[in-house]
Amino acid sequence: MSIVYALVTAGGRGRRFGGRLAKQYTDLEGVPVVVRTLRAFDACTEVDRLVLVVPAGDELWVRESLLASSGLQKPLCVVRGGETRQDSVSAGLGAIPEEEALVAIHDAVRPLVTASCIAACLARARRTGAAVAAVPLRETLKKVQEGTRVAGTLDREGLWLAQTPQVFRAGLIRAAHEEARRLGIRATDDAALVERRGETVSIVEGSPLNIKITTVEDLRLAAAILRCAPPRDPESRKGEPT
Repeated sequence: MSIVYALVTAGGRGRRFGGRLAKQYTDLEGVPVVVRTLRAFDACTEVDRLVLVVPAGDELWVRESLLASSGLQKPLCVVRGGETRQDSVSAGLGAIPEEEALVAIHDAVRPLVTASCIAACLARARRTGAAVAAVPLRETLKKVQEGTRVAGTLDREGLWLAQTPQVFRAGLIRAAHEEARRLGIRATDDAALVERRGETVSIVEGSPLNIKITTVEDLRLAAAILRCAPPRDPESRKGEPT
């Protein structure tokens, strides 16, 4: 079976978050956000190695101040990130030599991901080459023009909100990133770079609790979830979409 890497992107400075520390280093119920995220992948038996991408200049501080006491058991490589998330993912892929490896790319600021979600995405990607966690859109979707004027209501049938992890064969996602860099293409997630090449990307149903911490309010929500209803691995994933 192919070796499995978790590539956790923590390369941003979190300018929208504010505060003294970048959001990925902020305390979440006694544990730095990025450490909680890494522990989820460390706990997933299908993951073999961890790659953490951090802002340039943070490498030594992260190793000595955050990771030394994190309790992580799996081999971990810390990589210097780039100017954008896409650049940082490319840098992380540079630390993965195997073309046939599976790479689970995950935002460091999604600390509530579960080991079973990770495993489900890995299982699907082994069959299809690419799989992403996502949740179906359940709210009514409005199209707005001129600031606040509602121009129409959109059909939400078939619409999903993409999350991470997003899992790919290493050769596939590496080629997609190299082509994007060569052509000057930017995308909001890694799956989009694979999709534009005509490759199949499958959906695995994730969880609404797998939130992305972007603002202080998100951090408070994550803390409330941990206090009141910590994420648990579901007993089954019946009806998982293909």
